[in-house]
Amino acid sequence: MTITMYGITNCDTIKKARIWLERHNVAYRFHDYRVEGLDADRLDGWSGNVGWEILLNKASTTFRALADKDRLSLDENKAKALMLAKPTMIKRPVLELGDRILVGFKPDVYQQAVCGLK
Repeated sequence: MTITMYGITNCDTIKKARIWLERHNVAYRFHDYRVEGLDADRLDGWSGNVGWEILLNKASTTFRALADKDRLSLDENKAKALMLAKPTMIKRPVLELGDRILVGFKPDVYQQAVCGLK
């Protein structure tokens, strides 16, 4: 199974997750959605798997820069459109392990997920 990590290279959480995977000899592919983009079908799949509320990074500078009326009136369609237009609003990393999706980085969650693959 191919493991793919989605995010942006300069994110500190991405750096920690990549170091963790490498230290545990986990082969993965990195997809920088700032460089390679992100298609709506993939975002829809993630949203269907974990929910758009989990994917939306409300702590991001980009999200906090939105006007109050835009932040407060979000629904699924608006949130997805924003995440596609500004991928830095997606919580990082997103790790695809077959049909399983992990959002964010927690070493204990990664450990459980990776052990389940071996």
